[in-house]
Amino acid sequence: MADHYEVLGVSREATADEIKKSYRRLARDLHPDVNPSPEAEEQFKLVTHAYEVLSDPVKRQQYDLGPQQGFDGFGGGFGDFSDIFSTFFGGHSSSGPRSRRERGQDALLLLDVELADVVFGTSREIEIDTAVLCETCAGSCCQPGTSPETCSICGGAGVITRAVRSLLGNVMTQAPCGSCQGYGTVIAHPCTSCAGRGRVRARRTVAIDVPSGVDSGTRLHLPGSGEAGQAGGANGDLYFEVRVAQHDLFARSQDDLLCTVDVSMTDAILGTEFSIDGLDGESLTIEIKPGVQSADVITIKDRGITHLRGRGRGDVKVGVHVITPTKLSGKEKELIKSFAEGRKTEQPKIAPYQQGIFSKLKGRFF
Repeated sequence: MADHYEVLGVSREATADEIKKSYRRLARDLHPDVNPSPEAEEQFKLVTHAYEVLSDPVKRQQYDLGPQQGFDGFGGGFGDFSDIFSTFFGGHSSSGPRSRRERGQDALLLLDVELADVVFGTSREIEIDTAVLCETCAGSCCQPGTSPETCSICGGAGVITRAVRSLLGNVMTQAPCGSCQGYGTVIAHPCTSCAGRGRVRARRTVAIDVPSGVDSGTRLHLPGSGEAGQAGGANGDLYFEVRVAQHDLFARSQDDLLCTVDVSMTDAILGTEFSIDGLDGESLTIEIKPGVQSADVITIKDRGITHLRGRGRGDVKVGVHVITPTKLSGKEKELIKSFAEGRKTEQPKIAPYQQGIFSKLKGRFF
């Protein structure tokens, strides 16, 4: 029966998080929906069963104790002789040579996008420098026409067995073979293109879809798009962390777009209408109603950013800033005085302190 720890590729001291992480990685590569081969299906069953046992603290403890056959004086029993030798002599227990194949490393890259790109989402093609499968040897690590040779030192076992004297007499321990590093085979004729690694460094293009509504810090996951594994092992994963650039005109609050419009005193009194370019490629019509006040907010519905993984869009919110003229001609002053004399205006009065237009706008925006 296969050892559950070896099936999951973890040590017997592995934490619950390490076991879960290893299971998810293996299950992702071996799942029948991804790898339809019969061998992968059988391995997937082994991996799933091993995880079911080792993820349960009670089942794992029972599994670690193993068959209770003798050695009661040691307080709980040992599964087999190799456990005893490993405990006392630091020996190595192995069911066979280890595989040269290793999964490639994951990679995290920064992806800069414009604010306009996240209104509806966008597609990008990114060139990355990474490890790719060696085309010369197709991951075998050997020169074409050759193959790995059985290690003459360990006979393909990947381990060397030695006799050690102890209180119990002569006992046998195992250690990885120094000649083949535990692989059981040696590469007598390594591939000259990859130096026997099965992969080379190269630049390749990765296509990525940036969904609408992403914000700075959002991570996009591309399974199997990371670096190629050693000796033909599975590819790692690729992650892109999004960084949204600041816009000259619009700021962002969740899925709403914010901007400020300066309005002259006469336009604030009489009202006006004008258009600006929206981030979605269509113009935005802003209607200034007569009597608008500084810090009023004009909301244009459904013209903001499309919601992430949802329907609908945010709004565009325009904060009004009424500009009072500081220099007037004599004729303009006379007109203003005439206007003021014709109206019954209230005298100035004390009001709660507010730190300028932007503080008022912030309160209304958020």
